[in-house]
Amino acid sequence: MDAKEVKSQLVLILDYGSQYTHLITRRIRALSVFSLCISGTSTLKSITDLNPRVVILSGGPHSVHTPDAPGFPAGFVEWVESNGVFVLGICYGLQLIVQRLGGVVMVGEKQEYGKMEIEVEKACGLFGSKKVGDKQEVWMSHGDEVAKLPEGFEVVAQSQQGSVAAIENQLRRFYGLQYHPEVTHSPEGMETLRFFLFNVCGVNAGWAMEDVVDEEIKVIKGTVGLEDHVICALSGGVDSTVAATLVHKAIGDRLHCVFVDNGLLRYKERERVMDTFERDLHLPVTCVDATEQFLSKLKGVEDPEMKRKIIGKEFICIFDDFAQDLEKKLGRKPSYLVQGTLYPDVIESCPPPGSGRTHSHTIKSHHNVGGLPKDMKLKLIEPLKLLFKDEVRQMGRILNVPEAFLKRHPFPGPGLAVRVLGDVTQENALDILRQVDEIFIQSIKDAGLYDIIWQAFAVFLPIRSVGVQGDQRTHSHVVSLRAVTSQDGMTADWYPFEHKFLNDVSRKICNSVRGVNRVVLDITSKPPSTIEWE
Repeated sequence: MDAKEVKSQLVLILDYGSQYTHLITRRIRALSVFSLCISGTSTLKSITDLNPRVVILSGGPHSVHTPDAPGFPAGFVEWVESNGVFVLGICYGLQLIVQRLGGVVMVGEKQEYGKMEIEVEKACGLFGSKKVGDKQEVWMSHGDEVAKLPEGFEVVAQSQQGSVAAIENQLRRFYGLQYHPEVTHSPEGMETLRFFLFNVCGVNAGWAMEDVVDEEIKVIKGTVGLEDHVICALSGGVDSTVAATLVHKAIGDRLHCVFVDNGLLRYKERERVMDTFERDLHLPVTCVDATEQFLSKLKGVEDPEMKRKIIGKEFICIFDDFAQDLEKKLGRKPSYLVQGTLYPDVIESCPPPGSGRTHSHTIKSHHNVGGLPKDMKLKLIEPLKLLFKDEVRQMGRILNVPEAFLKRHPFPGPGLAVRVLGDVTQENALDILRQVDEIFIQSIKDAGLYDIIWQAFAVFLPIRSVGVQGDQRTHSHVVSLRAVTSQDGMTADWYPFEHKFLNDVSRKICNSVRGVNRVVLDITSKPPSTIEWE
């Protein structure tokens, strides 16, 4: 399917702040249908310019009764009806449809949270593949409930408590699910989404990563002039490497890569990464040692947001310097900077609907999203900004990036700065952390667990604990180990290591790394925490 046809089948999600919104995007893409997520408070023009085939209104933490509750823009209902666009409301989205189209939503007498059984009332529309009386387990998360439907709507499923679980108006193409079909706790939710998109809406599957590669190469060639030169900031991670390989395929030797050693890299990272770039990827890379420049600016800084902003600013300063050196060599200024920004970076760097800003809460500023200075001289190229991590790895395979490199665990742009809590220059923290992290990761590889785990790392905690080492009392540092499983980095579960493995790793760390006498394990999922500590 060509790019134009793919875009004509777009499923657009309007995000009203649910922690599950990104999962809707992922689930739809898994069906080979292109999906995008934008703020629920976007203008009508922003929505119509994308020309979606289907619009999904996400869940959210709001009540439709509050004065500042976010909703779709004026003219939205008229536009979707006049253009034959299908609309599906999920949780808050269902209540928004009911309220805006003349129904009544009230605070529920019995709030529904967690697993709940629903029963099909009418085997049509959303449940056209089911029979009346069929039951299924779903995941509910709502306090308000539908008290009166808008004219022309009907209930097609109810919860075991008698609450409205699904509604539809086939004539007007409006549908609603009070539960979350996108989460794994709704086992038949994926089938419901599949049936809705293909059987109800008539969407055609055809979005494929090969098409994304071809389209991005066309976009890059169309953006970068025939005589323009481009700088790519290589971090040694999967994202920037795939981005560089893609751009290199598009413009060849007019791409100039730079790898910055900012003093915040993992154990022997610089040597290992440069060897891979030269031996396996054949990318032209200049290595810049900026350790002193970064660490001097970070000295005494404890706030994680401030650390990210400082690191982002210093990176850009180095890229500007690199660009000036290239200008002298080439006789013209480089025009663009390539970054491996991913879709989760974009989502996590935006604030929530109803806050007076945009959609999701600002969880953290990424140095390649929220940390870039406004006066940056280079224009950005972000070819991966609509992709999730697993999709980037899929693209890398198409571009022949070595599999071993693609399977590397994610490493944050700010590096170890967000894994040393507090001042990164404190008490030899970076060297201690590098040694601990190397032991942990190597142990995971030796146990055959590396490819099973999405991300694993160590964290240096800003505390000391009392211990006994060599028959002597010690007052040394505490480190935490973190390992999670995930599909896209947007949600994650902590990995359940066997006790023997944890015992062996803890002993190795305390016996090998001077200055550490206690090892703790992070057993928090995302949400409520993020994967990284800062």
